[in-house]
Amino acid sequence: MAELTLQTLAGCGLAIGAYPRFRYDARGGGGLGELTAADPAGMGIGPGTGSLCFDPAGLRIPPLDWRTTRFLGLPLPPGLAITIHPERLKGRIDGATGAMALHFQARFRFAIGSLYRAPDLIVATTLSTGPVQGRRHRASGQPLDGDGRALLVGVASIAPSGDPWLDRFLGLPDEALALLRCRLVPKAPEAQDLP
Repeated sequence: MAELTLQTLAGCGLAIGAYPRFRYDARGGGGLGELTAADPAGMGIGPGTGSLCFDPAGLRIPPLDWRTTRFLGLPLPPGLAITIHPERLKGRIDGATGAMALHFQARFRFAIGSLYRAPDLIVATTLSTGPVQGRRHRASGQPLDGDGRALLVGVASIAPSGDPWLDRFLGLPDEALALLRCRLVPKAPEAQDLP
């Protein structure tokens, strides 16, 4: 078993329903995962296939807000934010090809300052380095390269939230497309005290 650090990067994206794609800078997020691999080195690049699991409590994904997100070339209005609360991120990695498929589930919380907080939108999808296609959205991921960088893509069906205003605003039920640029790096060994 090996420990890997997931780093989320710039150049991500999100599309909901018929809206154009948001451009999203996810730098600064990530978390620690455990890789149980056929390859004892288990660093994700090399022979063998393994299971990769992240503790949701330790995963941080930056919110979509005016600092991180642009829509039609403009930043989101101040006060509007979508926070992401991961509940699951686990799946398989193929060290020979760099392919990954991770089952992702999270609660997306939409708020406008302290004036409005919508019910959570539950998003569940498989984030993959391969091609994905839904009824409305399609994209292709990119497998891990020699530096541990990859593009994960996924299409999710989004059920109504139960809030009539939000459901009408987003056109729910519909689907969403996620594009996550990330990097997997071996966890640095902890420094040991010298005698």
